[in-house]
This record gives sequence, structure tokens and C-alpha cells, in this order.
Amino acid sequence: MYKNTDKHHYFKNRDDAAVQMIDTLPLEMFTENETVVIGVSEGGVYFADKIAQKIDARMDILLTEAVFAPNNPELPIAMISETDEVVIHKALVEAFDISEDYIYSEAQRKYEDEVLAYVYKYRKGSDMVSLEGKYVILSDECIETGLTMTVALKSVIARGAKNIYIATPILDKVVYETLLALCDGVFCPYKIQDYILAEYYYENFESLPFEEIIKIVDKYKEKKINPMKDSQTDAKTPQ
Repeated sequence: MYKNTDKHHYFKNRDDAAVQMIDTLPLEMFTENETVVIGVSEGGVYFADKIAQKIDARMDILLTEAVFAPNNPELPIAMISETDEVVIHKALVEAFDISEDYIYSEAQRKYEDEVLAYVYKYRKGSDMVSLEGKYVILSDECIETGLTMTVALKSVIARGAKNIYIATPILDKVVYETLLALCDGVFCPYKIQDYILAEYYYENFESLPFEEIIKIVDKYKEKKINPMKDSQTDAKTPQ
């Protein structure tokens, strides 16, 4: 458990962060339309679950894996998702003169060796819940560079999502502006200039055990969608 003794924390813990995040959401819009909430990381599953409970929606996890710079195993330069979508951090790639051949070959290796293993780990190899024609909320515990969220956006677009929104407790202000241009809305209580790390902004930041994440994902496998939402979607869609 990380305990923050600095004055810059905005949240007591994840529960407090979830409450503040949900307060920014237009809940009526999501309850009136068939909505799926997607956690785009293991930490994001916790927040996606809180949103899904609030709006009585389905939830799932989107599995991704980072591609790191060849000479720096801690510097992510690209991201690949379980739908085989790839997003590249072009500024870093150009700055370090990294070839696209390296990126795509490494991304494919990550997909085969790690992403598919995660799909089995969390869903026993089954596919994500259908997103075709649905409102989708992508949620994460924080957004720092935007790589993970951008590949998630590409992935749900490829799966036929109708409207796509992002929800997170805290994110980098510059990344916020970028993501706002790529989706239908970004909901977040805190947009930080000179963002540091997620745990810096929490009084208590506990890691989520694997068993808890699995428990959250599993409980949505048999969840039924309110059939009235389908018939309301077209009539209630904002113009």
C-alpha cells in the first residue's frame, strides 16, 4: 500500500476517486441508452465496475500490452490490444529513431506471447462482450501518456461502438485535450498540468489483487441488459 504524505493528494483512496469520477458523468444519458463499460487496465476494472453498477450496465476488460524502446525497457513507445490494433507514440519513435519494423514485429510478439495469455487468464479465451451499436465508456484509474486509452479507442471503434466516452479520476491536461478530439466526451474531476504518477495524488493507493479483478470480471458474464434500453436508444440519442 502506498501512503501519500504530500499535500497534493486529491483522493483518500480508490472509493473516493470513484465517487468523484462518477459525479462528473451524465448518468441519465447512459441509463437511457444501451451502454457497456470497459476497463482498459487491471486498475481500470475497479472503476469500470463502479460505473457499471451505477448505470446498471454490462462491463468487461480490454487487454493490452506495451511495446518498449529497444534500449529502455521502461519506456513504452507503442501499445497493442487484444483486437490486434496498434498505436505508436510517434514523437518518441522519431526522437529515438526507432524503426516501424521493430515496433510491429515486437507488437506481434507481445500479442502472441502476452495479450492472448491475458485473454485466457481473464476470460478463459472468450471474446469481449459485443459493442456493436452501443454506447461505450472506457475507464482507467489514470491516464498519463494516453497510449493505452488511444489503442482502446481504436479497438472499440473496430468493434462497432456507436458513441465512445472516457472516464477516469485523473489525467494529464495535454492528454485530455488530445483524447477529447478523438471521442464523444471525456469525464474527469482532475486534469493535471505536469502530471506525475497516479499514486502521488492518493492518500492511500493500494494495489488490486488478481483475485479481486477476476471476481469483478466474472460477475458480469451472465448479466442481462435491460431490454428497454434497446428500444430507447434511437429515440434518446442526443443530437
